[in-house]
Amino acid sequence: MNLDDFSDLIQRPDGGVRRDAEERRERLTVPPGALGRLDELGEWLSAAQQSVPVRAVEQPRLVLFAGDHGVAELGVSGRPAGGAYELVRAVLDGSSPVAVLARRFSVPTRIVDVSLDCDPELLPESVARHRVRRGSGRIDVEDAMTAEEAEQAIRLGMAIADEEADSGTDLVVLGDLSVGGTTAAATLVAALCGTDASVVTGRGGAGIDDLAWMRKCAAIRDALRRARPVLGDQVELLATSGGADLAAMTGFLLQSAVRRMPVILDGVVSAACALVAQRAAFRAPDWWLAGQVSGEPAQSKALDRMALTPLLDHGVTVGEGSGALLALPLVQAAAALAAELPEREPEKAEDEDEGADGSEAEEASESEDPAAVDRA
Repeated sequence: MNLDDFSDLIQRPDGGVRRDAEERRERLTVPPGALGRLDELGEWLSAAQQSVPVRAVEQPRLVLFAGDHGVAELGVSGRPAGGAYELVRAVLDGSSPVAVLARRFSVPTRIVDVSLDCDPELLPESVARHRVRRGSGRIDVEDAMTAEEAEQAIRLGMAIADEEADSGTDLVVLGDLSVGGTTAAATLVAALCGTDASVVTGRGGAGIDDLAWMRKCAAIRDALRRARPVLGDQVELLATSGGADLAAMTGFLLQSAVRRMPVILDGVVSAACALVAQRAAFRAPDWWLAGQVSGEPAQSKALDRMALTPLLDHGVTVGEGSGALLALPLVQAAAALAAELPEREPEKAEDEDEGADGSEAEEASESEDPAAVDRA
């Protein structure tokens, strides 16, 4: 598998349609600029949909890729190693923040078990049937998975994107349910951006103390030594330093761009996968929005490299797609405003008015009685 092939498959959103959307925006009753970034979002959606006016976002979907990472054994996460199952269970039970938000916004949720470290019998068949492997390797001392497993995970993500596009999903909110995932994500970002471990090491969604942060920084430093020699091959990079869930997310993002399906990214994990996908297909980021600032330095690095500006900055660090889901109503509002605000009435040209006045005066003078003029 060569991810560079996606470069020929992915095209940017329609520029001509975007110009038409911008021209229509100039004709609306609300002055240009008064709606701030909502104008830009509406025009972006128009180009993605190839429709002016833009269509409402009516079938969004929350897609969560789940997996455990062996590097969590080093105590680099606020959650115990192998604890991603509990995150999945909380979403299924409706008790996690992202589950509450999805229920409130009426957004259906899809969970894909790519590499959880638990017995598949503990999960619904619809969740566990796609599993590539049980957990990912400890990336500071070993590969996350084999090259064959990496390709299988990427193809899984591509298949999920096709299923969503075929079912009518018009926008995806993308998130992860992982333990140790931010360590793998930070490694990928550091490798692709050419930075040191300390520059990208954050405290994760669950938060860690200073001692755990130092362990995490050391793990990323060691993982970077293994990642740098394989930077030329995205599949090998994901196999060496990513994880099966991250590989699946990368394949999902690439195929979503092929299918012209917009995606809202959540935190550092989805941002890292997007950065890998951008390395393969430079036009792909034009199909993505950054939902929120997660506070992870690696996320900021990745988004800056892709020129993506987050929609929200509310200090939400819980992860699991929550921040991206919070941005969804903003995108839906932008679509509604762009589609439903009325246009101004066209103004008559001044020369037409003057021409009409001149004609009326001429007709009036011609209709005057010559005899009456003489008597005067």
